[in-house]
Amino acid sequence: MLDNLASGPQSESERLDLAADQAIAACGGDLRSTVRALILANEFLEYELCEMFKAVTNGRSRGRRARTKTDWFD
Repeated sequence: MLDNLASGPQSESERLDLAADQAIAACGGDLRSTVRALILANEFLEYELCEMFKAVTNGRSRGRRARTKTDWFD
């Protein structure tokens, strides 16, 4: 799938049409299943993004643990 998307210069419209055709084909031509699969994939990516933001916000991006109130006075 990614090979076809990355092969040569294409317009944005052509690239999106190809991706849509491939998603529909992957779901056996069933448009409802395709939409459901894309919604599920989007929800998973949103969850992963939220988890990443939480980790970065808590200082875990560099291996540090989150500070607690008791750490403030040390």
